[in-house]
Amino acid sequence: MTPTCEFTPEDAGFMARAIELARRGLYTTDPNPRVGCVIVKDGRIIGEGWHQQAGEAHAEVLALQAAGADAREATVFVSLEPCSHHGRTPPCSQALIEAGVHRVVAAMEDPNPRVAGSGLRQLRQAGIVTDCGLLGSAAEALNPGFCQRMRIGRPLIRSKLAMSLDGRTAMASGESRWITGEEARRDVHRWRARSSAIVTGIDTVLADDPELTARLNELDGAVLQPVRVILDSGLRFPSTARMASLPGRTVILTTQPADSHRETVGGVEVVSLPADPVGRLDLQSVIAWLGQQDFNEILFEAGPTLNGAFLRERLVDEWIIYMAPIILGDGGRGLFHLPELSRMSDRYKMSLAELRRVGPDIRMHFTSGADDLASSTD
Repeated sequence: MTPTCEFTPEDAGFMARAIELARRGLYTTDPNPRVGCVIVKDGRIIGEGWHQQAGEAHAEVLALQAAGADAREATVFVSLEPCSHHGRTPPCSQALIEAGVHRVVAAMEDPNPRVAGSGLRQLRQAGIVTDCGLLGSAAEALNPGFCQRMRIGRPLIRSKLAMSLDGRTAMASGESRWITGEEARRDVHRWRARSSAIVTGIDTVLADDPELTARLNELDGAVLQPVRVILDSGLRFPSTARMASLPGRTVILTTQPADSHRETVGGVEVVSLPADPVGRLDLQSVIAWLGQQDFNEILFEAGPTLNGAFLRERLVDEWIIYMAPIILGDGGRGLFHLPELSRMSDRYKMSLAELRRVGPDIRMHFTSGADDLASSTD
C-alpha cells in the first residue's frame, strides 16, 4: 500500500520494533496473523505487546495494558491494521478509541475482508489520526500465508526437499537418513514450527514412520504443533504408526469412503475427497480442503512422485531445497518424478529468491507459479 503520509526515521524505528515483537508469535498465533504493537509518547516507548495465541489478547490490547493511563494522546505503531469486529476477542479499534490515543500508524491494511480498512476508518471517525503503509512489505513477509488465504482463499504452500550435489534425494533402496547435517535439520524444524500443517504421502509414512512434529530448543521459544496430514488414496495408514499416538491432530485424506474405515486407524481423522481420473487423490481438492481448515502456511514433505505431481499442477508457491556436499551416485532417486519431460521446451523454471549456507549445507529458496513453465519460444 502507498503510505498515506511522510514518515520520519523515528516512525520507521518504532514500526521496526513492532515487527520485531510480532516475530515472537511466529510459532504460536495460528490461524491468526503475527502482530506486534508499540505505544510511544514524547519520543519514548511506554507500552509494547504482541499477539501470542489465538483466543488471547491482541497486540494492541497488551500494549495498552502496559501503557496504562499514559496511552492517552499517545501514538500507536502496529504491524497490522487494528481489527474492527468481534471474534474470539473484542475489536482492537474500540479499545484504542476508549484509551484516547492520538495517532495510529499501521504497517499494512488487514487483508481479512471482515476488516479491510474498516478498523482504520473507525479510528478516523473517532477523531484519531491514522496512517498506513510504513514498512508494509516487512510486515506482510511475517504473514504470507494469512495474507494469501484472506485474498484468494488458498494457503501458502511450501515444499521442503533435500538433495546431494548430484541431485539425489535418496539411495536406490530409499535410504535417505541423513543427507543433510544437523544444522539443516534444525532449520527444517523451524519451517515446520511456523506451518499450520505438514503434508506427506502414505509411502513416506510406510517407509520412515515419521512423527512430523516441530522439535525446537528453548532458544526458539514455544510452538503450536502443526496438524499432520497424510495423503492416502487407498487408506493404507497403519494404526501402529507413531504419529497416530501423538498429541494433536492427525488427518488422513483418502478417496475411500471415510466412515467405513474409521476403526482401522484408531482416533485419527479420516476425510474422503474426490479422486482424479486414475484413482489418486485429486490434488486441487486437497488444496481446497487445506484452505477450508483456516491453515495459513503448509509444508509439504514428500517424495519424488508427489513432488512431481505438485510441480506439474503448479500447486507449490515456494520450494525449500537443501543441498549437501555429498555424492549419492547414478542409482540414487531424484527430487521429482516427471517421466513426461523429454524436451528442453518442456522444462520447468523456478526463480531463486534466497541462497544461504546452513552449517555445511546450502539452503536454496525458490518461488514458482503459473508463469514458471518454460515456453517453447525461450
